[in-house]
Amino acid sequence: MKKIFALLVLAGSFNVAAAADIVGNPKAGAAKVEMCIGCHGIPGYKATFPEVFRVPMIGGQSAKYIENALQGYKKGERKHPTMRGIALSMSDQDIADVAAYYAQQPSNTAQK
Repeated sequence: MKKIFALLVLAGSFNVAAAADIVGNPKAGAAKVEMCIGCHGIPGYKATFPEVFRVPMIGGQSAKYIENALQGYKKGERKHPTMRGIALSMSDQDIADVAAYYAQQPSNTAQK
């Protein structure tokens, strides 16, 4: 039993290390934002599903915030069906790359 526990602890430490090693690449992220720009790239855009709401511009937002938001959608902690579907299609590396890309974009606070 002690050996099994030790193996589980060891395996868990490798997973944590692997997740911590993911570094976002903004250049790679530029090729992965096609699904994002249709909503998040239009100033003042309002989506109508599942209800009418203003879609935030995410350029200049903190990479960590974007990563946390996408991981939250992926895990079901954030509730938006479209964003959940998009996040579920993304690997952890995709999420880090997209977050790094948007963090380097100029912020657009001119929401209408």
